[in-house]
Amino acid sequence: MAAGQGRGGAPLVAGLLLLCLLLPATAAAAKTYIVGDAAGWSKNVEASWLGGKTFYAGDVLVFKYDKERHDLVMLGAKGYRRCQVPRRSTKSRVMRTGNDVVTLRRGNNYFICGQPGHCKNNMKLAIKAW
Repeated sequence: MAAGQGRGGAPLVAGLLLLCLLLPATAAAAKTYIVGDAAGWSKNVEASWLGGKTFYAGDVLVFKYDKERHDLVMLGAKGYRRCQVPRRSTKSRVMRTGNDVVTLRRGNNYFICGQPGHCKNNMKLAIKAW
C-alpha cells in the first residue's frame, strides 16, 4: 500500500513543480508602456493610444510630459468622472516630474492632468488591469 501512495503523489509533486516554475515567469512578464508612445501624456491619449492593449497588475506605465505645462494625478473613479483632484483623499496622488512611473494595480486605475481645463479637454486615462 505504501508503494501505491507514493505513485499517487507523483502527479501532485509534478503539478507543484510546474507551478513553481511558472510563477517567476508570470512575475517577469510585466510590461512597461510609454503612455502615448512618442506623443507622450497628452490630450486624447485615451482614444488614440489605449485601443487594443490589455493590461495586467504589475505592468508599468511611464508618463512623459512637459512638467511646466502638465502634471499627473492618480485618483479614484469619482475624481476621474468629475475631472476634479480631491482635496483630501488617500486614493489620490499628484506627480510633477515629467517622467512619472506608475505600477498598475489590479482593477481600475484612473489618471488625469490636474491643470485647469486639461482633463475636461480629454487629458485623462482609465485603465483596467487584470
